[in-house]
Amino acid sequence: MTRTYLYILGWLLMWLTAVPVQAQDVAGEDETVGETLPADTLVRDSLSLKWPQSAVHGIDRLLEADMFQTSQVGLMVYDLTADSVIYRHNERQMMRPASTMKLLTAIAAIDRLGGSYQTKTELCYTGHIANRTLEGDIYCVGGMDPLFNADDMSAFVESIRKMGVDTIRGHLYADKSMKDYDLLGEGWCWDDDNPVLTPLIYGRKDQFMERFERELRESGLVVQAFASTAVKPDTAFCICARYHTIDQILMRMMKESDNLYAESLFYQLAASGGARPASARHARQYIRRLIDKVGLHGQRYRIADGSGLSLYNYVTAELEVRLLRYAYRYQNIYIHLLPSLPKAGVDGTLEKRMHGTFTKDNVKAKTGTLTGVISLAGYCTAANGHQLCFAILNQGVMRASDARHFQDRVCEVLCNPQ
Repeated sequence: MTRTYLYILGWLLMWLTAVPVQAQDVAGEDETVGETLPADTLVRDSLSLKWPQSAVHGIDRLLEADMFQTSQVGLMVYDLTADSVIYRHNERQMMRPASTMKLLTAIAAIDRLGGSYQTKTELCYTGHIANRTLEGDIYCVGGMDPLFNADDMSAFVESIRKMGVDTIRGHLYADKSMKDYDLLGEGWCWDDDNPVLTPLIYGRKDQFMERFERELRESGLVVQAFASTAVKPDTAFCICARYHTIDQILMRMMKESDNLYAESLFYQLAASGGARPASARHARQYIRRLIDKVGLHGQRYRIADGSGLSLYNYVTAELEVRLLRYAYRYQNIYIHLLPSLPKAGVDGTLEKRMHGTFTKDNVKAKTGTLTGVISLAGYCTAANGHQLCFAILNQGVMRASDARHFQDRVCEVLCNPQ
């Protein structure tokens, strides 16, 4: 048998056993995946394919739905275990993220502030105490803590009583110097139920000092003081501070998609460099730096707020996947982010979705909803044990249920055994 014959025989064997082009496309992130495979039905043909070709085929078929004749979708799936792209479709088109914007805020905040970060609201005073009377001023120093509650307020009042004070003569000052005076975010619709962006917030409203003064009087203290706004002087004595952890904020912010909690973390991020007053511009700088860090260009994206309420936010599915990958690689971020995400069929905004055997309590992702915008981004485990992250941004959708159904089906394709 000649060398030429052996060469020809080997070449024929390679050609006969060659895998489809799609099987090679998952090798690197820069290769395009997602060409349509001919098939009669999604289920029957997917069962004949191996992972990840089965997932590619399944998503291809889902994209043939009629809804995409009048709407758009940006989609990307990344295999974190294999470190390769599984699927991409319009992944670099700029789209509104809705509340998946909270993923950018959360990851940037944990990365910058650290998992042990705590919000702080302080009570301080100036002046002197004589005959059980404080001749001076009280300062409530805001840290934009949405978790400040009745127990915290009671602790403030009690700390004054413990000084032996029964009368206050002076001023009750609100120190709101942490952030600027903008009470609404850029690009927010005036007729929405928007959170109030104030550093001193109580009961989700700008009523902190009103409630503080009332609590003082109801506790028996005589308040001969005027309420106003001022910055706490360096000479003031701080007698009480109330703290809440970043995990407490993340759980409400992500599970329930609470916009106030997201904006609170956005401004914690803004103030982290010491800027006073902090503004949305400062927060954007940190988010853009992180985008640069993960290999994209921060200036190409529009970051308007921290919650996704703004109609001015524009990101891509690729960007969200890059940040999810970054969080996964750094456990000091991932251990705080993952528990905060809604679990399919279990809790949060995914409680009523994806109750199937392979998606329930497996898909952990942030939802997003605005008029015409439905989004979903997060993590799941494939049937082969690989960890995946994904981002799906549906735009121009007139029926939100159609987009949610599509997103749920994509997750089923990724999680179901083939």
